[in-house]
Amino acid sequence: MYNTMTTTTDPFLEIRPYHDDEIPAAISRLINDEEFISAILQHRFEHQPGWVKSLMSPFIKAYLKFKWAKLTTVEAIQMEVKKYMDLSLAKTSKGVTYSGLDKLDKNCAYLFISNHRDIAMDPALVNYGLYIHGHRTVRIAIGDNLLRKPCATELMKLNKSFIVKRSAKGPREMMKALGTLSAYIKHSLETNNSIWIAQREGRAKDGNDYTDPAILKMFHVEGRKQKVEFSDYIRLLKIVPVSISYENDPCDIAKARELYEKATKGEYEKSEFEDIESIIQGIIGNKGRIHVSFGDVIEQPFSTPDELAEEIDRQIHDHYKLYPINKLAAGVESDDITPEIKATLANKLAQLPPDAHQFLLDSYANPVRNHS
Repeated sequence: MYNTMTTTTDPFLEIRPYHDDEIPAAISRLINDEEFISAILQHRFEHQPGWVKSLMSPFIKAYLKFKWAKLTTVEAIQMEVKKYMDLSLAKTSKGVTYSGLDKLDKNCAYLFISNHRDIAMDPALVNYGLYIHGHRTVRIAIGDNLLRKPCATELMKLNKSFIVKRSAKGPREMMKALGTLSAYIKHSLETNNSIWIAQREGRAKDGNDYTDPAILKMFHVEGRKQKVEFSDYIRLLKIVPVSISYENDPCDIAKARELYEKATKGEYEKSEFEDIESIIQGIIGNKGRIHVSFGDVIEQPFSTPDELAEEIDRQIHDHYKLYPINKLAAGVESDDITPEIKATLANKLAQLPPDAHQFLLDSYANPVRNHS
């Protein structure tokens, strides 16, 4: 797949996104991946019999080969993704707004740390905002739990994603994975490539956006290696907290069910392709209004990961845009809570067992409670 020289000289080969010269081969592998083609056929010809899908397979491959022939650089793929985002947001949202980008230098690389509500849309919306406002797009941190299929890995690495090895086993393997990840983040920033990473592993299904200090410790693994104090190293990273607010969460009912099952049964068993289903639902589901707020670059000398986490949380909570449904769920009276909003919330609750209602209400109410 790769020449030996690249493999031996590139310490980040296993986790990094593809470079321009690797794009054509990756696209070719994708087009020839039967599972990928099968997924497209299943989506486009859902109600057709199996023989029709089999018949269509070579035509889909030929179409993709023709359509993607011009995609020979990372920039070309980013442009293609932007077209899909334009169409998707027009269909599934009431518009997306941005704030805080005017404070950022277009020639500077930042480490964007955002709250995490949607697997695919969170980084996509950050990138979309950066792109349309004339900034360079980010490299996206993605957990290897989402890359169980080779075609998923190809798609993500084509779109500037790098891999966080959550599945690493044993202390030695975990430390090696953390060291490589930390070094890659520093290397990216030093080569003027911004990074997006979620403030915690997994989505905040209860609407409570809190940063895991372990992620901030991971950033400093490379700093410790270079014998740089935590506070000094963190300032070099130019961390910018980002707060993403969805008026409607397309996965809210599924999240409430999961939390309810965990609370009542003590555990929740994910189905094999549940993460993929969540990604699809997040992309195609109704999101209402969306706001993405870019905070201030963190320049204060925080001496511990816990102190730094508090500052990131403060900015994310304060910049979160509260919609009428958030206020209604929190029991806050407001003139903008219309009968339509009340009906929307009632309809969501009607799809859950009564004992699960509070989990859904909390997912919309917690941003109000956390807002200072």
